[in-house]
Amino acid sequence: MSSESRPAPPLKVHYSALKEVVRRIFEKAGSKPPEDERIAHYLVEANLAGHDSHGVIRVASYVEFLRKGLVLPNRSLQVVLETEALLVLDGQIGLGQTIGEAAMRLGIAKARQHGVAVLALRNCGHLGRIGDWPLQAARAGMISLHFVNTSGYGLLVAPFGGIDRRLSANPISVGVPVEGGQPIVLDISTCAIAEGKIKVAFNKGDRVPTGSIVDSEGRPTDDPRVFYADPPGSILPFGGHKGFGLSVITELLAGALTGSGTSSPGAPRLFNGMLAIILDPGRFVGAPEFAAEVRRFVDFVKSSRTVLPGGEILMPGELEERTRKLRLRDGIEIDPTTWQQILGTCKALGIGEEEIAQIVPA
Repeated sequence: MSSESRPAPPLKVHYSALKEVVRRIFEKAGSKPPEDERIAHYLVEANLAGHDSHGVIRVASYVEFLRKGLVLPNRSLQVVLETEALLVLDGQIGLGQTIGEAAMRLGIAKARQHGVAVLALRNCGHLGRIGDWPLQAARAGMISLHFVNTSGYGLLVAPFGGIDRRLSANPISVGVPVEGGQPIVLDISTCAIAEGKIKVAFNKGDRVPTGSIVDSEGRPTDDPRVFYADPPGSILPFGGHKGFGLSVITELLAGALTGSGTSSPGAPRLFNGMLAIILDPGRFVGAPEFAAEVRRFVDFVKSSRTVLPGGEILMPGELEERTRKLRLRDGIEIDPTTWQQILGTCKALGIGEEEIAQIVPA
């Protein structure tokens, strides 16, 4: 490969500097404190955890949503219905990072009071990395289960045996607190690859894993450009009929049951719906008993012999925590395309190159 055709090297940016750049962008885009800081926090935290697909690569699209009025800054939750154990909430087209955090605070408080809370959130902007929400609950000592869908604006996934986009990515996430340790957090999409990871590969000029996407005629491909072509390709469900079945259930729980709507063509904006079930483990078997059994089980699983010599068994969420510590120490890697998109957004909002250079020195 000639030097002219080699891609530019990625940029490494320190956590605090990247967070400040993103905060200033959303401040300029209309978010008042503390919303500007919370959006920056959650986007950069996604990069820290290694989920670049839900990190700062989203900045340009979020700002474009704000510019077009597809999502609104500084919105508050509307309580549609509340009982002892139930919360039906409307996000009023607000930014998902602040609406999601506020919704979880209400749900955690209700679960602490009554032992359980079922939270239905509708009409919310993109909720970002869904694993943030069970992590918030687990840090408060709560177990939580989350089902999230996107209205028709997020049509991405073909049904099992089909070619055309009919489903959204439909993540499922579960968090369990571990006394004295990192919470167990399962955060998966019901499709073979998150759309954001296709976008990361597209920006980097990389391929995507074989078996994750097809072109507009249903032919397998590993080229992310095909997914964004006209006509577009589709993502496949993970595990064939199993991922497809979970995706269908997620659509119905997060979309139909919450009132946010299921995937359908022609939606005017991107809405996330979320059904969350939050449980206080201390109301079931007692907090000490639960904590001891979780620890016993984790130790038992980790005691398995490993396939590779010197290998290690990692619980869900452990890899993200290790990546977080590594990137806090060494910086967050941003590919050149994403960084140029961020700089272009800064320029459009009137944030000068000198201001950025003061935060992120060359």
